[in-house]
Amino acid sequence: QVQVVESGGGLVQVGGSLTLSCTASGMTFDDYVMGWFRQAPGKEREGVSCISRTADNTGYLDSVKGRFTISRDNAKNTLYLQMNSLKPEDTAMYYCAATTANIMTMAPSRYNYWGQGTQVTVSS
Repeated sequence: QVQVVESGGGLVQVGGSLTLSCTASGMTFDDYVMGWFRQAPGKEREGVSCISRTADNTGYLDSVKGRFTISRDNAKNTLYLQMNSLKPEDTAMYYCAATTANIMTMAPSRYNYWGQGTQVTVSS
């Protein structure tokens, strides 16, 4: 069955960096648009970034533009999120997800497969 597993979260100080990874199995990775999402306590899950099947198109939440970079390595079935200049408001559980819909979207409802999440905490 399809599985996506996130890693790379942790505790970092304001202004620091982290790189999240997401490894997929049980799927033909380059058949899927991939996305990163986050959910802070008491808040709804929001789309952070998405990337097309061939990595030629990316999308970002306005608040992370210029600080976060999404990428994928289809040969390794792996998705990445490089996060720089982290702020306390970036603190959340971060999720990787895959959608069979060949559209660039950051709407959580459009994604079919989800990982369990990795916690990112930014301390001030």
